[in-house]
Amino acid sequence: MPIEKLKGQIARLPEQPGVYLFSNDAGATIYVGKARALRDRVRSYLHAAGTSPRHDALLEEAARLEVVLTDSVVEALALENHLIKQRMPKYNILLRDDKNYPYLKLTTDESFPRVVVARRVERDANFYAGPFLPASLARRTMSLTHRLFGLRSCNEVITGARGRPCLEYDIKRCVAPCVADLCSPEQYGRAVEDTRLFLEGRSDELLVVLRERMTEAAEAERFEQAAHTRDAIRTIETLKLRQQKMSTPELGDRDVFGVKVGPSGAIVHVFQVRGGRVIERIELTTERDAAAPMPEAESEREVVEAALLEMYDARSPAPELHLPVELEDAEDFEAWLSGLAGRRVHLVVPKRGEKRGLLDLAARNAALSYQSCFNPTTASHYEALETLRVVFNLPSLPRRIDGFDISTIQGSETVASLVVCEDGRMKRGEYRKFRIKGQGSGIRGQGPGTSGKESDSRSRHLEPSTYGPRPLIPDPRLQDDFAAMREVVLRRYQRVLEHGGPFPDLIVIDGGKGQLTAAYEALEALGLGNLVAAGLAKKEELVFTRDHADPIALGPQSPALLLLQRIRDEAHRFAVTYHRTARRTRDLRSELDVVPGVGPRRRRALLHAFGSLAGVRRATREELVAIVGPKTADAVLTHFARQ
Repeated sequence: MPIEKLKGQIARLPEQPGVYLFSNDAGATIYVGKARALRDRVRSYLHAAGTSPRHDALLEEAARLEVVLTDSVVEALALENHLIKQRMPKYNILLRDDKNYPYLKLTTDESFPRVVVARRVERDANFYAGPFLPASLARRTMSLTHRLFGLRSCNEVITGARGRPCLEYDIKRCVAPCVADLCSPEQYGRAVEDTRLFLEGRSDELLVVLRERMTEAAEAERFEQAAHTRDAIRTIETLKLRQQKMSTPELGDRDVFGVKVGPSGAIVHVFQVRGGRVIERIELTTERDAAAPMPEAESEREVVEAALLEMYDARSPAPELHLPVELEDAEDFEAWLSGLAGRRVHLVVPKRGEKRGLLDLAARNAALSYQSCFNPTTASHYEALETLRVVFNLPSLPRRIDGFDISTIQGSETVASLVVCEDGRMKRGEYRKFRIKGQGSGIRGQGPGTSGKESDSRSRHLEPSTYGPRPLIPDPRLQDDFAAMREVVLRRYQRVLEHGGPFPDLIVIDGGKGQLTAAYEALEALGLGNLVAAGLAKKEELVFTRDHADPIALGPQSPALLLLQRIRDEAHRFAVTYHRTARRTRDLRSELDVVPGVGPRRRRALLHAFGSLAGVRRATREELVAIVGPKTADAVLTHFARQ
């Protein structure tokens, strides 16, 4: 083994604490470890052959050895953590933050901050809250911050020189910092600070500030502002009361670690308990490395040590950490964590009672995640999403993808469909369908207030755009495929803005460059030009993007292309199905359906009594009254008299 060639160097190592690094022939670091006594720890590798497949692979590849001396084991632990994060050695157990559940990011690095959904915590100047379980809770919380404090949701560059605010100001979801006369930077700064207190859970401090502000506004006779602040106070007090009812104060503040280790990798679930209640759930999983096999975890102890390094690299530890196993260097880890927190941190392995029950619950959650994370189907989905992330230069995996298609016959009964794919799986419960009303053709310079209502895919009734017979010549606006795409994208994401999400990581349009351009016009009209969209053309199966002049050709068997085709075909199927339903409804519609007071039962009664629509038209008032009563009879006569 190559490790045998390092015997002489290992024998000369000092018996002092430090960090050791194994490298391969190419000079890449493949493993980083810490040691209380470097010579003893590294010498153990000479006899480690056969202990595990991971150790065997490491010993075969290790060609060079470097060491760094430190004054204490705690310093070695901190240095090991830093080097692992920096060099990402493939034989270390590398854990990453869970991306299934989102965070809320307050963009404090902007002049006029926003609250947006983020998939992971970055080491930047922004403030993060979360993760939120379930994911919809993040969007509801974001929507609540808009309603309570009025932070902007657009991505415009704010200069204060805009002539008039957008619809968000009119519906009282934004304080309009874009218009200097309506909101000064100081006023917006107070709203940002209130939002931060709310996201941090410091409700008591926030309520004190809001009550003072409400009293001040009332004394100055700014009654509308005082009423808005009063409503915010009531909402926050209600949320606080609900949280208190779910508390178990005797549990205090602690982080609980559940671990599942298997041949494909490892999953760690962390429940963060604050004030006696579980407020957050964090999942860590072994990194997937396309250039190397999945590192097999040797033991729960190694996984827990790696999880501690990853978990508290950017977070403050709780006073107590509940672990499933004892650590060999528990005292060193406690000293390191205590230094990070600025107070004493204890590592505890509960054996019985409620604390052990919560530990077992975390372990069961980790086992469930392991089954869903490391099955073959999920691996294929991950490969497809990773390819799409690279092709479209996305900051993270496109876990949520929206797909759109238009269906029409020469402008007649033009409809559109939306389908949703999350983590490679279609979510039928979030499909939506739309009737095109001709609102998209004049979108340039048009505000979001002109959008129509979105129809739920589960609705039993179609939404007719006009009453009476259809015109023989279709509206030319409804024949414009591009205008239809503009309209449906505008309507969909206007509603998403109003509800605070969910925003897609990628939008797939059934069509080429023209349909893609129309979709971006709608997104930019809503201030959502930062969303990424792509068009997938039929036959050639080429992918069109805004950032590339030429289309992108993915391999015919590429999992990424197969996923895009599945989303496109599902959107097409859903649109065609709705279009056929709309045509059937149009063909079966009777002229009596548009008469006020005539429903299906009265329509059947009239046609049965008079034989046909012409017979109803010739009937006298007395004959009609005998069938449907005087009021409806007058409505029928008035309708035919107008014709």
